[in-house]
Amino acid sequence: MANQQPQLDRAFAALSDPTRRAVVARLCLGEASVSELAAPFRIGLPTFLKHIRVLEDSGLLETRKAGRVRVCALRPEALRQTDRWLSEHLRIWAARLDRMEAYIERRKQETRHDE
Repeated sequence: MANQQPQLDRAFAALSDPTRRAVVARLCLGEASVSELAAPFRIGLPTFLKHIRVLEDSGLLETRKAGRVRVCALRPEALRQTDRWLSEHLRIWAARLDRMEAYIERRKQETRHDE
């Protein structure tokens, strides 16, 4: 996973913005044109296109031209990489919390026996 660190950095940086997270959430439902994706936002198209570019540069989405329309699609593998990273770290923390809980239980038992 270390060799994928730059990719993860770009993906998490891209997902740090609520507009870009909303775009990713919408694309989970399927492909959409840039104008369709931009419709819910009260920002100009040039500004919205910057968000698309960040998502594209991060590897989270890809665009293609269909005639005069630019269509965006999610790249599931990029999301899987971020999910694997998060899952690994959640497992580590869950194990730590389990050990702490076991320690607290042992201390409670010791305290009860000392009384």
